[in-house]
Formats: sequence, structure tokens, C-alpha cells
Amino acid sequence: MTRSDPPLAADERTMLLAFLDYHRDTLRMKAGGLDAAQLDTALAPSTMTLGGMVKHLALVEHSWLRRVFLGEEYAEPWASVDWAADVDWDWHSARDDSPEEIWALYERMVADAAAVLSGAGLDDLSARPSRQTGEPFSLRWILLHLVEEYARHNGHADLIRESIDGATGE
Repeated sequence: MTRSDPPLAADERTMLLAFLDYHRDTLRMKAGGLDAAQLDTALAPSTMTLGGMVKHLALVEHSWLRRVFLGEEYAEPWASVDWAADVDWDWHSARDDSPEEIWALYERMVADAAAVLSGAGLDDLSARPSRQTGEPFSLRWILLHLVEEYARHNGHADLIRESIDGATGE
């Protein structure tokens, strides 16, 4: 797969979306092409797996854009989860999914995120407020947070992938 670098000069929206796409593609590179056993391999002492990470980031996309920004309830598969029983269900349940199921869910959530983003402005405010401050989030804040979330997990993905098959790189 190829990954495009974000532009060196662009308007703010273009730049934010380009960095988000860059990090999505980085995840696809780091976790792509692996079988079910490889996607369920952890790098001790962590229990984090690449399959769990992909499923987690699918949830992150849905949660921030549909649930927080638009104020909707969770859609499936998230809606029927007993989150009180397992707050990390997204990470843990990935072992029960095939690679095709994990990636299909991820790509659906990314496509859905694009649909939400297409009709919204950076200064638009979320329907659900911050639990800490009671203030709404701007879409700008949410996009920056998504970039941060991907960047953080892509660092984890780098180490896990190298431990699986020695693959390294950007």
C-alpha cells in the first residue's frame, strides 16, 4: 500500500484531514497483511494486539464523530456491548473476529467518518459536552484528538509489528 505525505502548505481543514488520512494509512501499513494469529499477537508485558488496535480505532472514529459530535447513540457492534463488564471490549473481542471482519468494520467506520466530516465545519460544536468541563468540543479539537490518538497507537503498532515479523519502517 502507498501512503501520501500531508501537504506542506494548505488551509487548516485540508491539513487536518490530510494528517488524519496519513495516520489511517500508517495503521493500514503496520497492521495490514497479517493473519488472525498475527493480529492477536501481543508484545509482552502489554496485552495490546494489532487486531485490537484496529478495532479500537474503528470505535474511536465512531464514538467521536457519531456519538460525541452528532450526539447519536452507538451503532452496532458497539450498541449491544456490555461496557460495564469489559471497558476494553473493543480490544479484547478482536480475537474473535477474522482479519476480514476487523478490516471491514474499520473501513466502514472510516467511510462513515468521512460522511460526517463532509458536512461539518471546524468551528462546529459537538452535541455532547466534555465530561470534565461541560463545554462542547469543536470539530477542530476532535480532529486534532483523532490525529493524536492515531499517532500514539501507530507508535505501539510499530513495535508490535516488528515483534511479529521483523517489519520496520515509517
